[in-house]
Amino acid sequence: MKLWSGRFGKDTDALVNDFNASIQFDQRLYKEDITGSLAHAKMLGDCGIISKEDVAAITEGLLGILADIEAGKVEFTADNEDIHMNVEALLTARIGDAGKRLHTARSRNDQVALDFRMYVREQIPVIVGQLLELETVLCRQAKQYQTAVMPGYTHLQRAQPISFAQHLMAYANMFSRDVTRLEDCAKRLNECPLGSGALAGTTYPIDRWETAKDLGFDAPMSNSLDGVSDRDYALELMSALSILMMHLSRFSEEVILWCSWEFKFIELDDGYATGSSIMPQKKNPDVAELVRGKTGRVYGDLMSLLTAMKGLPLAYNKDMQEDKEPVFDAIDTVEMCLPVFAAMLDTMTVRTDNMRKAAGKGFINATDCADYLTKKGMPFRDAYTVTGHLVAACTQQGKTLEELTLDELKAVSQLFDEDVYEAINLENCMALRKSYGGPAVAETTRQIEAIEDFVAARK
Repeated sequence: MKLWSGRFGKDTDALVNDFNASIQFDQRLYKEDITGSLAHAKMLGDCGIISKEDVAAITEGLLGILADIEAGKVEFTADNEDIHMNVEALLTARIGDAGKRLHTARSRNDQVALDFRMYVREQIPVIVGQLLELETVLCRQAKQYQTAVMPGYTHLQRAQPISFAQHLMAYANMFSRDVTRLEDCAKRLNECPLGSGALAGTTYPIDRWETAKDLGFDAPMSNSLDGVSDRDYALELMSALSILMMHLSRFSEEVILWCSWEFKFIELDDGYATGSSIMPQKKNPDVAELVRGKTGRVYGDLMSLLTAMKGLPLAYNKDMQEDKEPVFDAIDTVEMCLPVFAAMLDTMTVRTDNMRKAAGKGFINATDCADYLTKKGMPFRDAYTVTGHLVAACTQQGKTLEELTLDELKAVSQLFDEDVYEAINLENCMALRKSYGGPAVAETTRQIEAIEDFVAARK
């Protein structure tokens, strides 16, 4: 018999029972549910709402159930719908009437709001820790390649010379923002909904500040309607995770390109690549491809909950049972992607020779040539036009700017002199870009140290 069956004259149809039940996925909240119930029982006893003897029996019973669940001795049932009612039914079976008093001054609405909020709060540090490990890998790799010249791209066309270190640090900065977004989410969600009841609080003299403090929250939520109906924290988490996955996906796209024979800037370790069932020469970047593919999955999780919540009147509606699976899936997906992605980067071989060859083509020092003329007194727009003519001539002749003779250069502008070859040398072009955030060694050193300080402050 269901715990809420007093109002009803017949049993729930079997199809409805299965359709209505959430135990198949919300059972992962068992620890949060028991933790919240322990705090609730303690508060009820402290406020004189139930006896100290009942509190002791409830506490002992709940701790026993927790131990049995973790030992694999408990089998949940859909007849009890969800994790909350499964635990309560187990408790009552074990300790009798005292178990029936646990739900005093509480509803499943504020109970599930508490459990879910606690679960999200607990997972954020896990993801942050994984991000920090990824940033550590990026810093370690970047330190090795501060002088490795590669072409920077715009529109996927070779644009200007950068270092591989600077490229890696661009992603490290993105992941730092992901960390702070998650930290902001954790701060905002840290209010306790327990005590909101079904929607209108309770007539019992409860102490919501006690339970909030005992459960590690900053304060109780200030409005009971909001307490049971708010899922902003879950949406905010999935928004942050979607942005995080977007960053991983962009990085994955570059890893996939860099592994191709057309680029061959990197080679993945054999342990982080796969082969083909028919083509023996293949070495596929499946890790990066799967991360790129799973990004859409996390986006879908966000859209699923946004859509479920968009038309709900206050307060709780059964639609909100649909909050858990997308959040669980998004968290699971991110927590699976981050470690394997970091390990893939940590073990890759960087082909600096191929990066340098690619940098030597595509006239990525053209801006430096124009800047050379500008520093000699020519207006930049005129210098831009002159350099454009030189690039066109080189394209026709199959040459690079460095391969033009001084006479060929002077034929376009008398401002050219021998020092132009130093100005358009790719290593110099990169090394002289000392502006804040640029690819010069001093700047990438600063960027790496900044990320290392960021990581150290959180460990």
